[in-house]
Amino acid sequence: MKVTVVGTGYVGLVTGTCLAEVGNDVLCLDVDPEKIRILNEGGIPIYEPGLLDMVKRNVAAGRLHFTTDVDKAVQFGTVQFIAVGTPPDEDGSADLQYVTAAARSIGQRMTDYKVIVDKSTVPVGTADKVRAAVAGELEKRGVEVPYSVVSNPEFLKEGAAVEDFMRPDRIVVGADDERAINLMRALYAPFQRNRERLLVMDVKSAELTKYAANAMLATRISFMNELANLAEKLGADIEMVRQGIGSDPRIGYHFLYPGCGYGGSCFPKDVKALLKTAKDAAGIDLKVLNAVEEANEAQKHVLTRKIKARFGDDLRGKHFALWGLAFKPNTDDMREAPSRELIADLLAAGATVSAYDPVATHEAKRIFGDDARVALVDSANAALEGADALAIVTEWKEFRSPDFDTLKARLKAPVVFDGRNLYDPAFPRSCGIEYFPIGRL
Repeated sequence: MKVTVVGTGYVGLVTGTCLAEVGNDVLCLDVDPEKIRILNEGGIPIYEPGLLDMVKRNVAAGRLHFTTDVDKAVQFGTVQFIAVGTPPDEDGSADLQYVTAAARSIGQRMTDYKVIVDKSTVPVGTADKVRAAVAGELEKRGVEVPYSVVSNPEFLKEGAAVEDFMRPDRIVVGADDERAINLMRALYAPFQRNRERLLVMDVKSAELTKYAANAMLATRISFMNELANLAEKLGADIEMVRQGIGSDPRIGYHFLYPGCGYGGSCFPKDVKALLKTAKDAAGIDLKVLNAVEEANEAQKHVLTRKIKARFGDDLRGKHFALWGLAFKPNTDDMREAPSRELIADLLAAGATVSAYDPVATHEAKRIFGDDARVALVDSANAALEGADALAIVTEWKEFRSPDFDTLKARLKAPVVFDGRNLYDPAFPRSCGIEYFPIGRL
């Protein structure tokens, strides 16, 4: 099948590449010539494990192509995926300008039947806006061309996006006509050979499903963070509590790890957008989700509170090491990352920082620029040199088994603030290290 994907970010590039991997002929469009230059020269503009090799393999096979030519892209694919960004607007709603612009571009150029697929995370009602945008352009042209609009939300985890696409646990398709549904079934058939994973529903239900999923996961995280903070006050161990409630099959263990807050491009944005949609479209105040967002914003400062409790509010002359900058492991994404809040807090209190992340250094350089107070170093041990304490913000695998003797020797004071509870508290303490986890004894 010929497929066009509009947008070469995390969702678009993974979608296009994985569809090419199973034999489709895919053309990826982006209006950013720099992204297309990188792709045509054999690189990728994002970091995602396994993606670069798959891109190279499918380009070499002639199944995957990249372009900035909108005319070519619209004419190419029967299925047109819209996978552009939907950044949060000033009021918290999802900014749909890029989605509707892509829809208008298709409507201005299409000459035969198209299935226009909303792959971007969009609020309920977006398919109606896409349909109206296409119809408006066709009307301007004075032509009638058949088309369908489908909601096909992505459920990809950054850091495991390729695996998630190739082996999905569900494929949600929101559509209201059989022709489009049959094409989507054919497109996704290679990904569900051992069992049916495709869930067909109405368009609005599909749009809401994506937001509901992310909101539920965000709720579990904030709930555990609140319990961890309570456990500290009560003298309980949140790890024991996690095991105790996770063993209940009605609850399970997923997303029950307390820490220093969630970040990234999805959870913060989607919670805000769902709150805004509920308020504007239905006049409903989602009290639970308001609390989830409030709890998460507070949790991003939990390490700051622990550091100031140990060193005092005035941190002038203090230097702190940070391990981890990305919002989660296996990505270079620092959008809404807790590390950014911690660094801002430390700098505001007069401290300086040395930070290390295995892959997000280039993104950190873009964010912090030439700020002399933030040193970006190339190893975990280098970050420790001359630091008064270490703060662990991202749970990269290489941080899980450090040499505590080396860590202790390199720090001015053997103090570790662990925002991800990577260690059994007894072990670093047995090495003479002051250890401050989240919600643990």
